[in-house]
Amino acid sequence: MIFKAQIMDEAAVERTLVRIAHQIIEKNHGTDNVCLVGIKSRGVPLARRLSDNIFGIEGVRLPVGKLDITQHRDDLDAAALPVVSDTDIPFDINGKTVVLADDVIFTTRTARAALDALIALGRPARIQLFALIDRGHAEFPIKPDFVGKNIPTSLREVVAVRLRETDGETSVSIYEKEN
Repeated sequence: MIFKAQIMDEAAVERTLVRIAHQIIEKNHGTDNVCLVGIKSRGVPLARRLSDNIFGIEGVRLPVGKLDITQHRDDLDAAALPVVSDTDIPFDINGKTVVLADDVIFTTRTARAALDALIALGRPARIQLFALIDRGHAEFPIKPDFVGKNIPTSLREVVAVRLRETDGETSVSIYEKEN
């Protein structure tokens, strides 16, 4: 892949997550009955950072869970899927506002699978979606409630989100696929 541009550095990602934390609080009129669930893998550290930011603003620590959507994906052969799930949501989601967190929304298939996986675990009062990057090209009528940055891309481009927790550094870059 050919590097095209860095869209966000660590400071820009942090500013964005503080802004999104404020938006989550505002949209939900506070933090009562709100929880965060990160879509594996980079959605999990993003959800944790949002929880930290909300704690800094409101003094309330929102619970954070981890959602493995593998069993709910429509682009994998069901017979080949492993049975083991890496989902860890150590709190009841019934009746709660669940904010799903993901790094990039592209075709919306991951978000659809996450909705299926979450609903299989309980009945939230509402589900809201946060994506650090929305790059367009939705295939389902799903739109994030909270977007860090809209980056219109071509299908030849790849948006790479790197996070300190998973990659050792935090940045968002665009690459172009080679022929």
